[in-house]
Amino acid sequence: MSNVLYTKVVKTFAATPASRAPSAARNSQPGQRLKMLYTPDERVRRDATKWTLVQGILAPVQFLIFLISLGLVLRYLWTGDGYTVATASVVIKTLVLYTIMITGAIWEKEVFGCYLFAPAFFWEDVFSFLVLALHTAYLVMLFAGLGDPRQQMLVALAAYATYVVNATQFVLKLRAARRDERLAAEGAAHISGSRA
Repeated sequence: MSNVLYTKVVKTFAATPASRAPSAARNSQPGQRLKMLYTPDERVRRDATKWTLVQGILAPVQFLIFLISLGLVLRYLWTGDGYTVATASVVIKTLVLYTIMITGAIWEKEVFGCYLFAPAFFWEDVFSFLVLALHTAYLVMLFAGLGDPRQQMLVALAAYATYVVNATQFVLKLRAARRDERLAAEGAAHISGSRA
């Protein structure tokens, strides 16, 4: 059985044109190419814009603020102490979130030609709106005096849970972009090696 499978795989790859060789970006099904996150032009625009660096700085800063704030919120919910500092931390986290959303939209415009919902980041943008809605709901509750402090902090926790999911989406996209670049480099090496 394994020899038959091995023979089929070898024949499939042997019959694959050089443009679709294993080193080229493709998925596990023979004859289908893996969709790259960025086109070559988009990659050039991504690397040329200052907003890539801005996002690269803001994302880890926001994550650090999130970790500190999460600790403060959990401390308040556990002990009842530190409401003021926990509240301040959630407000700061929310302001940084708004900043990264605005600069991210500018980045998308420069790289993909649209402010939001570029196909490469469509679901990340959709989920980002849920993250924004929950963070904004917290601010509305805080400044309008809706709910008690514990309820407000529970909304902040819900906002933070959605943020973790959204951050994971973006980390996976970053990994996909690095994979694409590695595959493109391997493909270029394969092509130049075959010419030698």
